[in-house]
Amino acid sequence: MSLVRLDDTSVRFGDVLALRRVSLRVERGEFVALVGLNGSGKTTLLRALHGMLPRQAQPRLAPGPVRQAMVFQRPFVMRLSVAHNLRLALWLAGVPRARWAGLLGAALQRVGLQGLEQRPARALSGGQQQRLALARAWAMQPDLLFLDEPTASLDPSAKKEVEHLLAGFAADGMTLVMSTHNLGQAKRLASRVVYLEGGEIHADLPTVEFFNGRLQGRAQLFLKGELG
Repeated sequence: MSLVRLDDTSVRFGDVLALRRVSLRVERGEFVALVGLNGSGKTTLLRALHGMLPRQAQPRLAPGPVRQAMVFQRPFVMRLSVAHNLRLALWLAGVPRARWAGLLGAALQRVGLQGLEQRPARALSGGQQQRLALARAWAMQPDLLFLDEPTASLDPSAKKEVEHLLAGFAADGMTLVMSTHNLGQAKRLASRVVYLEGGEIHADLPTVEFFNGRLQGRAQLFLKGELG
């Protein structure tokens, strides 16, 4: 069974139909990139898959517990130290307190923030704050990680660091679903690319096929940069 799926799902915000009868399945171990122009429905689809729109969308999860986390483009960090931001995330996730110290140290090591435990989180650079957000997510050991434009506001060096971390998460077997405007990033990281337009899925292909001639119509124009 798919790790998470949506079946024939529509989402409306007032007069705006953000998703139109979307069906999508995400298999365990995939790295799915959602691409499309602004307003195409990428973020709404992420939120629907994550169960953040319970009245309008009901994702189906695989049997048994499926741990999930989500990282946003501009991560919210508390006016606390780096360590306390991590402890709060572990507490909210219901992780036993006895495991906090080990997970905290491992998470900071994983994202390259070791030694900054007592630094005020809001004093970190933008790239460091995003890595802290990834550390919070990783510390919960999720089966499924959702990412909404995780590098959109970062400089090239910070983007490279985040991409390296995401590639490592995928290599470890974590399932990732990420929205991105960066087609190069989708090509480098994803195993599958889903193109949305007007709240509908117009293409859903393995990455190699998406970038090598299988697209038609407006999806092909999007890939060529001819839509705007």
